[in-house]
Amino acid sequence: MSLNPTLDTIIFDLGGVLIDWNPEYLYRKIFTDEAEMRYFLKEVATPHWNEEQDGGRLITEATEMLIKEHPKYEEEIRAFYGRWTEMLGGVIPETLEILETLLEKGEHRIYALTNWSHETFPIALERYDFLKRFHGVLVSGVEKLKKPDPKIYQLILSRYNIDPKQALFIDDNMRNVHAAEALGIHAIHFRSPQQLKQYLMMSNVL
Repeated sequence: MSLNPTLDTIIFDLGGVLIDWNPEYLYRKIFTDEAEMRYFLKEVATPHWNEEQDGGRLITEATEMLIKEHPKYEEEIRAFYGRWTEMLGGVIPETLEILETLLEKGEHRIYALTNWSHETFPIALERYDFLKRFHGVLVSGVEKLKKPDPKIYQLILSRYNIDPKQALFIDDNMRNVHAAEALGIHAIHFRSPQQLKQYLMMSNVL
């Protein structure tokens, strides 16, 4: 990560950066035992299982496959997508303020690159108006590619004619940050809106 005053493009991740999404919001309502909830989210409806939907696998296929593997948890597994909206905690207001400031200034091209199922992303589009203000949004489930695969970064660069040396990528997952940096894209590991704002001010972006 290095400060660069010549940035002309900012690429935002969505979940964990601009949108608060957490399966625990739902499963705290379903499980009365904290340990069992954590077991379920770590060993049953695992992050890897969820990421396959982000890569384009159909929700119905993923759900039935997991129920076959863990029939004891059929009801809880069906709730993952049946009650998926209950995992959404809303926008992260301080980061949204940063995005809106950048859009109003109009000095940078602003894009989103997100790992998200193509079947649930339309719900987010309907719920969060700011998603329509990006100059472009690349959704992993639509492209059937997901971060940190280098191909998805190469795709956004080519689709929108982005020079990696003049682009900044913001993501809350360090592996995705490293993947972007490996392709020559400036990147920051998002830890808080305050940290991001300070970085952008030091980079002469804000």
